[in-house]
Amino acid sequence: MGTEKLLAIGEARGFPGMLGSIDCMHCQWKNRPNGLRGMYQGHTRETTIILEAVASHDLWIWHAFFGMPGSHNDINVLQRSLVFRRLCNGESLPCNYTINGRDYNMGYYLANGIYPQWAAFVKTISEPHSNKQSLFATMQEAARKDVERAFGVLQARWGIVRSAATMWESETL
Repeated sequence: MGTEKLLAIGEARGFPGMLGSIDCMHCQWKNRPNGLRGMYQGHTRETTIILEAVASHDLWIWHAFFGMPGSHNDINVLQRSLVFRRLCNGESLPCNYTINGRDYNMGYYLANGIYPQWAAFVKTISEPHSNKQSLFATMQEAARKDVERAFGVLQARWGIVRSAATMWESETL
């Protein structure tokens, strides 16, 4: 699926310029070598490998990145992700769209509140003060669930994502 199709889908859903929704999922690594425990242990006591993904409404994951050692949370994974490294360098997928009469040339991703305050991440309005803001927040939260649904499908289909991985070598994972 190309950028044009992603943009067309976003526009049809009321989000011109949207390239998909982004989030991270923790995959437990049960039989990791003891020497690697600290490098893959995050906010919980479990050893996990984090999967960062961007998904569209049809559950197509067009970007996936497994966090490397030291990637204990979404932000650490984001800092290592090739897609977002390009964003930091001012590069983005070619996008042209107009909202409220203003032209834009950079797409965006729907994200939850943990992501940084970058123009590339649109987060919901935490305390909407008008009906218009409430409607936007409801629609944005529904569209952001695309990536959560994609994670659910991955977990239903692949036991290694659903259950604790039992491989020893990170390369095998």
